[in-house]
Amino acid sequence: MKNTTTDIVFIIIGAFLFALGVNLFVIPNELGEGGVTGITIIAYYLFGWSPGLVSFILNAFLLIVGYKFLNKITTVYTIIAVVLNSLFLHLTESWSIASNELMVNAIFGGVFVGVGIGLIIRVGGTTAGTTILARITQKYLGWSISYGLLFFDLIVAFSSYFIIGAEKLMLTIIMLYVGTKVMEFVIEGLNPKKAITIISDKPNDIAKQVTTSMDRGVTVYSGHGYYTKTPKEILYIVISKQEVIKLKRIVQATDPTAFIAIHDVRDVFGEGFIDISKS
Repeated sequence: MKNTTTDIVFIIIGAFLFALGVNLFVIPNELGEGGVTGITIIAYYLFGWSPGLVSFILNAFLLIVGYKFLNKITTVYTIIAVVLNSLFLHLTESWSIASNELMVNAIFGGVFVGVGIGLIIRVGGTTAGTTILARITQKYLGWSISYGLLFFDLIVAFSSYFIIGAEKLMLTIIMLYVGTKVMEFVIEGLNPKKAITIISDKPNDIAKQVTTSMDRGVTVYSGHGYYTKTPKEILYIVISKQEVIKLKRIVQATDPTAFIAIHDVRDVFGEGFIDISKS
């Protein structure tokens, strides 16, 4: 119950920041947006329709169509997020901020929208719309949610060219990129890690240096080459992003022919990292 309450609080904050990003920075500067929000903004520019109402109708429709790609909790959180997004878009519709710098507004619009959507996704919800499409691409194509969103957002953004013009479209693309990077930062956490897989003829030498000079644990898997059937010891190490260069130097000095695969890790819990009870 405690986690659910915390999640809903983050969804409320996220929805509020998202609405501020749209109403304070996007619409007053006649910028575009991506996804369903971009479509609602186009409708606002052309017909004066309320972004909050149009957003609610379109997202509700897409949620009905795509709910099967979401689990039960995600569906509930998404419904809450859609309602709150539409409500806050309506309540903050008349809010404004004194700024005539288009680039500054585009950057801050991206930051507010990115943090808002990022908070909602981080706790397990979505904003419906293209987020559902992004989850589909994540499931079937292996794309990250943030870049799946960027792909679909750009499609909608480019369609607004004939309404907002070339300059505003370029600023919109900058805003979407900023929003994507900020969203990724929020979703992945403040301290992203790297998981390293090493296949080497000198696994013991590498493992010894990692444990002594880097003070990191090493997990050893047993494997073999598919064609040669030669047994191999495979090293698996989780380190911070800043430690990657040091590890590369160790491997290069010990076994220049070693195979190294570096993977992004969203969260790491356990000894030497974050206590899982505090996550």
